Amino acid sequence: MNIEIAIGPLIEGLAIYIWPFVRIGAFLMVMPVIGGSFVQTKVRLLLAVALTAVLAPVIPTTPSLDVLSVAGLVTMIQEIAIGVAMGFLVQLVFDAIALGGQVIGMSMGLGFAVFLDRARGVNIPVLGQLFLMLGMLIFLSMDGHLAMIRLLADSFHAWPISVGGLTMPALTELLLWTGQMFVYAMKIALPAITAILVVNLSFGVMSRAAPTLNLFAVGFPVAMLLGFVVIFLNMGVLQENVSSFIERSLAMISHLFEL
Repeated sequence: MNIEIAIGPLIEGLAIYIWPFVRIGAFLMVMPVIGGSFVQTKVRLLLAVALTAVLAPVIPTTPSLDVLSVAGLVTMIQEIAIGVAMGFLVQLVFDAIALGGQVIGMSMGLGFAVFLDRARGVNIPVLGQLFLMLGMLIFLSMDGHLAMIRLLADSFHAWPISVGGLTMPALTELLLWTGQMFVYAMKIALPAITAILVVNLSFGVMSRAAPTLNLFAVGFPVAMLLGFVVIFLNMGVLQENVSSFIERSLAMISHLFEL
């Protein structure tokens, strides 16, 4: 007995889940914490399937597009771009934290102490990795991951699944926002850099007054010790800067919905 299966209706039924899955999957690949390489791909895939199963029934009706057509390919690219853009905005927070930690580490003389960043797969100074871990803890304590998932669900109402997606004003705002990474990196690193600069200037004056003084034997440990003291005293400011940048990044995603 021959059994015939109609592929067309099956694909149309799965299209309700395919299009949201593309945006959600791209979002989870870039999203902070979950998008790190230390999270297995299988875990992210299962999480994307679970979120798709929850969100697909409540989002606006998906268009009847052929997945293998040109319009379907363009729509898939648009959905990937939207998911990546939303995750990228908040990922800038952690890039700013890591950059600020690297600058402080270089100023303290800890640039040679590197550690493998499992989230990015590259070596960064240990101090930058410490700041990055603190930033992740602050992000989770603020329920940032839940806020991002809520914004992801809202994005299907602001940007329904269609051939059109991110507009030029939204892309322009996104590119301009990347400059905030350097602003907050400087805010994070400025107190320690200023203190270390004062120490270096002081030792420069001492070297003129006492030329026989071994600055490398004295200045290096003093700069390192002062750097750690300033970092310890600056933890409250670090938390405020990270929290402020996370809140502004999430607000920026909501602003993009209106463009």
